[in-house]
Amino acid sequence: MSNQVAAVPASTQPPAWERYRAQIDAYAHAEVNYDFARQSEYTSATGWRIDDYATDLPAEAPGPPETAGSFAAAQDVLRRYAFPPPDLITGYFDPNVPLEKRIMVLRAHFLVFNFYFGVRVSEVTDEAARDTPDGPERVWGYGYRTLEGHFEKGQIDFTIHKNLTTGAVQFRIHAVSQPGQIRNPFYWLGFKLFGRILQRKFARESQRRMRELVAAQLAGQPLPQTLPAPAG
Repeated sequence: MSNQVAAVPASTQPPAWERYRAQIDAYAHAEVNYDFARQSEYTSATGWRIDDYATDLPAEAPGPPETAGSFAAAQDVLRRYAFPPPDLITGYFDPNVPLEKRIMVLRAHFLVFNFYFGVRVSEVTDEAARDTPDGPERVWGYGYRTLEGHFEKGQIDFTIHKNLTTGAVQFRIHAVSQPGQIRNPFYWLGFKLFGRILQRKFARESQRRMRELVAAQLAGQPLPQTLPAPAG
C-alpha cells in the first residue's frame, strides 16, 4: 500500500489571499503610521519624497472610454492590483470587500528576504471630466496609506487618465513618502542603502507591467488566473 498522499487538484486549492486572512483582519485595526491630515504640508522642503510617473497606454477614439478599450482594461488591472512586479511586490486582499474599504497585505521581496506590510485604501477617484490644461479627462483610480509596521510612511496613488478630446490614455503614479521607523538595525541599513532604488524599480516595473497586461487584454488574453477577481 502506497504511503504517498495524493496531490490536491489546483482547482480545489484555496485562493492565495486566504493564507493571509489573519493578517488582513489584524491590519483592519492598525493605525496609519503618519499624520495624513497634514498631507498638504508634506513637500520635499519638509523632508518628504514626492514622485510622479506616467506611461502611455494604447489610445482610444475621442470621447468617453470604450467598453473594451485600454482604459477599461487598465481599470481591471488596477482594481486587481495586478500591475506590481511579482518578484518585488505582491498584494493580498479579500476580493469580497469593496475597493474603498480594502486592506492589503503586501509581501515585499528583496534578495532572499520576504517582508510583510499592511496598507489601507484611502480613497477611490472617479471623475467623469476633470478639467486639465490639455482638456477634460476621465480619471479613475485609488490610493493607499501605509499602516503601523511599514518601513515607509506615506501615500501612493494610482490613476488611469483618458483625455476626452484626443483619446490619449495614461497610467500615472503619484507618491508622497518618507522612511518609517525600522527597529532592526540590519533592516534599517538595508533600507537606507536600497530603499530608494527599490522605490524607483517598483514604479518603473509597474508601468511596464501595466502596459504589457493592457496590451494582452486588448489582444484577447485574460489576466492570469492566480490574480484575485474583486467583486463588482
